Amino acid sequence: MNIDSITNGVVIDHISVGKGMELYNLLGLDNLDASVAFIKNASSKKLGKKDIIKIDAEIDVNFDVIGYVDPAATVNVIRDGKLFEKLKIGMPETLTNVIKCKNPRCITSTEQELPHVFRLTDREGKIYRCIYCETKAT
Repeated sequence: MNIDSITNGVVIDHISVGKGMELYNLLGLDNLDASVAFIKNASSKKLGKKDIIKIDAEIDVNFDVIGYVDPAATVNVIRDGKLFEKLKIGMPETLTNVIKCKNPRCITSTEQELPHVFRLTDREGKIYRCIYCETKAT
């Protein structure tokens, strides 16, 4: 398989196998007017196998989405064909408009303009809860 290198853009690397497509969808990469390569089950010395997303455009990536889906993932910023910056993400303390509250009685169900905000309540269990109704994110 041959995937061209990118000149200016972003590479999301070290994604746990199976999490790449979820990231692709949550980041809205299907709506991007640029080349995007999604590599599933790539060989990895560290992980055995991993997913990789290469975006051939300089875009603002929502790090909260990446940290929510896979906090161990890394983001490599590429400029002029070279690694410009490598970022480790980790879990965000809050998520705003990344996921929606599933509780039909939550105020976010009736107040459409209200942001969907979740707070990290258990780092080890990776549990986020709605700040309005305390419903656990699924």
